[in-house]
Amino acid sequence: MWRKHDFGLRKMADNKYPLNLPDTTFPMRGDLAKREPLMLQQWQAQQRYQRIRKVAAGRPKFVLHDGPPYANGDIHIGHAVNKILKDIIIKSKTLSGFDAPYVPGWDCHGLPIELMVEKQHGKNIPASQFRELCRAYAAEQVERQKKDFIRLGVLGDWDNPYLTMDFNTEADIIRALGNIFEQGYLYQGKKPVNWCLDCGSALAEAEVEYEDKVSPAIDVGFEVADKPALAQAFGVSLPGDAKVYAVIWTTTPWTLPANQAVSIHPEFDYRLIHTSKGYLLLAAELAESCMTRYALAEGSVVAGIAKGASLENLPLQHPFYDRIVPLICGEHVTLEAGTGLVHTAPAHGVDDYVVGQKYNLPTENPVGDDGRFFASVAPVGEHAIAGLTVWQANPLVLQTLEASGHLLHSEKLKHSYPHCWRHKTPIIFRATPQWFIGMEQGESQTLRALANRAVAETEFFPSWGRARLEAMIKNRPDWCVSRQRNWGVPMTFFIHRETGLLHPDTPALLEKVAQQVEQRGIEAWFSLDFADFPEVDTTQYKKVTDTLDVWFDSGATHFAVLRQRADLQHPADLYLEGSDQHRGWFQSSLLTGCAIDGRAPYKALLTHGFVVDGKGLKMSKSKGNVIAPQKVMDSNGADILRLWVAATDYSGELSISDEILKRVVESYRRIRNTLRFLLANTSDFDPVPHALPVEQWLEIDRYALALTQKLQAEVRADYDRYEFHLVVQKLTSFCSEDLGGFYLDILKDRLYTAGTDSVARRSAQNALYHLTHALIRLMSPILSFTGEEGWSAFTGKTEEGVFEQLWYDVPESGLSGEQVSAWWDVRNLRDVVNKKLEEQRATGVIGSALQAEVEVSVADKALYELLARLGADLKFVFITSQANVHFSAGDGVQVAVKASAHAKCDRCWHYREEVGSNTEHPTLCGRCVSNLYGDGEARKYA
Repeated sequence: MWRKHDFGLRKMADNKYPLNLPDTTFPMRGDLAKREPLMLQQWQAQQRYQRIRKVAAGRPKFVLHDGPPYANGDIHIGHAVNKILKDIIIKSKTLSGFDAPYVPGWDCHGLPIELMVEKQHGKNIPASQFRELCRAYAAEQVERQKKDFIRLGVLGDWDNPYLTMDFNTEADIIRALGNIFEQGYLYQGKKPVNWCLDCGSALAEAEVEYEDKVSPAIDVGFEVADKPALAQAFGVSLPGDAKVYAVIWTTTPWTLPANQAVSIHPEFDYRLIHTSKGYLLLAAELAESCMTRYALAEGSVVAGIAKGASLENLPLQHPFYDRIVPLICGEHVTLEAGTGLVHTAPAHGVDDYVVGQKYNLPTENPVGDDGRFFASVAPVGEHAIAGLTVWQANPLVLQTLEASGHLLHSEKLKHSYPHCWRHKTPIIFRATPQWFIGMEQGESQTLRALANRAVAETEFFPSWGRARLEAMIKNRPDWCVSRQRNWGVPMTFFIHRETGLLHPDTPALLEKVAQQVEQRGIEAWFSLDFADFPEVDTTQYKKVTDTLDVWFDSGATHFAVLRQRADLQHPADLYLEGSDQHRGWFQSSLLTGCAIDGRAPYKALLTHGFVVDGKGLKMSKSKGNVIAPQKVMDSNGADILRLWVAATDYSGELSISDEILKRVVESYRRIRNTLRFLLANTSDFDPVPHALPVEQWLEIDRYALALTQKLQAEVRADYDRYEFHLVVQKLTSFCSEDLGGFYLDILKDRLYTAGTDSVARRSAQNALYHLTHALIRLMSPILSFTGEEGWSAFTGKTEEGVFEQLWYDVPESGLSGEQVSAWWDVRNLRDVVNKKLEEQRATGVIGSALQAEVEVSVADKALYELLARLGADLKFVFITSQANVHFSAGDGVQVAVKASAHAKCDRCWHYREEVGSNTEHPTLCGRCVSNLYGDGEARKYA
């Protein structure tokens, strides 16, 4: 039995004056959590993805290359956002007439998997067995994540994803490395890299995050060893026994044993300050703040200013080693803090290394992989630091400096410091022999120049992503691509045992190794039989034992996946990831793409923000504010999660909470109930015999068609611009305001009371038929389960899915712009009338709108003529039993409402004068008698 709140009508038992009751298999309650898994089973059995590929074959390609999530741990809400956004794009592009395959991928190598395997199986496992365990663990994680991604309603080639640990992919990653080597961008060097003491390995830039750390901030004096040269630069004379110090400021005292120079800026002004502690060389702009920090207010400025360039190569005495170090000029020196002179240890800083190369300074690293000083490191004063960690050495360095009088100031400073993204512990910079992709390498153009040009040629969504990536490319150091790990794609090089130079036949050897890796995976390299490589003299050459940075693995998938799979193409039309990937996958893909092809592997980049709770706080288990996608799907269904993702402006942070999800559920219900109404009221409509030319439709039906055309044009444009929150806004507004609040509300009387096969009713059904075709398609990229469910109910086809279709070709309404505008005026007046009706209902004058008779007086001639044109149909627009319009010389619009004095028709509930006048049907009004037994009422407009 249809309930009144279903469609605003009643059904009485044994009613001898039947209504045209709606009918549909599409239920009011979505019950998504239970129904969606059954739909997934059906889709998989029917091979929906493969069916779409066959239908789309031959269309223009659109390729969104999947940035591979890491195969470790269950998916979180951020994963869900990422995959849902990708799925919306793929489906909207499919409906737009593209062949848009989606090949999901996973990143499978690297330290996190090693750590989990060690946790599960312990350490000291034979290397080959350890790699087998890592591969098995990654495969298990892929299957767990895949299940949840499929549950989100994401269509893709889940049976054939790409994995960076697939043998063919591993081989092609090696080939990508070889290609970059042949292009001249790869070199081996000893330079400072991000080093995690817990990982025992170098880190990529994307694996470094900045957190607050408290460090000892110290000001240290380096005694000037050539005072006459200094005095000459300043144009002054100094006492023979004067102590003169070039003062540096640092937050890493442990790096002072590796100091090789002090840097000054060639263009800055420097002064000599005479104090009780001697003469201090400081940047003029910072001198006053330094003197305050040192509590030396009585200091006096020695006459004269010297440019930094005039002090170049001035010799200084190291504060605790018997070592003379020079003053050198460096553009990296700033006046933001400190003294304007920078302690320079080429082994412990990128800027230090760069300026050190200019001055041929040694890059001597005294710190081992474990963060402890080598046994050969000399004591600091009376303190032995050999074997100590860098953090243990800090206080001993301070004690030595204070005892010798070189420490001018010391304090604890809380500042931003690089940390390992996995261990959340502070990292250090240390120079180690590593392999690098050089940003300044290249014969005709440097890699940095190529990357800058590629960024300029890329389209960004949102647009601010361009400036972010440009800034990162401008300042980034060379990319350290080597790692000292076990589970990773090996750097399959043979190097000379003494010189370290690569084998002269490296390109051919790389390809030979890659062919073996295709057969046996990376184990082919680790268990390499040199008998298979007679061209390599093992007395002269040895294998490189390093593995590749995992960011190289994923960054090279444009070469190892896009180029290799027939269902994809290179370059990709779009890469889509979170905003952190400007430092990660976007950048590693850009650099490998430019190094191999001279261009980015993508045409456009789309960036989404991170998920926060309803208060804008980052989610964490300790705060108890984590919302798991699995829980949302189990309770509300995946379509609710998809609607939340689409409704949120992803260009910033995405807020989620139980309260936010409740509002999303309400929005979903409005859309679902609208779709249900459409399906129920077209259940007896056959588009072949019941089709009417648009010009024979009632005008309001043609207006609804015009609204549908407008909606589709705008929504398609929003899909093309990837502005899904605007899609949701427009769909929701269309369902609640254009349809539920106006058109469908007016339409009910005609659908239910007009003759079953009358022009009036078939006109409405024609409009609803086209509207439903368009609406199901427009909503389906977002509400995929509901869209497919609606499509099946609408078409009766259970195997053919909505994504085998294209956007609907909505017929032209034939209305002029003036006619469409006129209906907007009618709607605005209807709002005024509804407000008056509600007031009279509240005071008890009327019980329902149908009990009312309305008199409208308007002073605007054009509006009067518009309303008068509707004639008797005006009452159907207001949903009252009577409505008249009058032209008045007064102001604006006046609305008068009174209760009808007539009887109510049992069938349509209108209050009509003729009710009771027909002796055969005394409880019916004249139009119901005509609709049931005569020619039917005539309507033109509504």
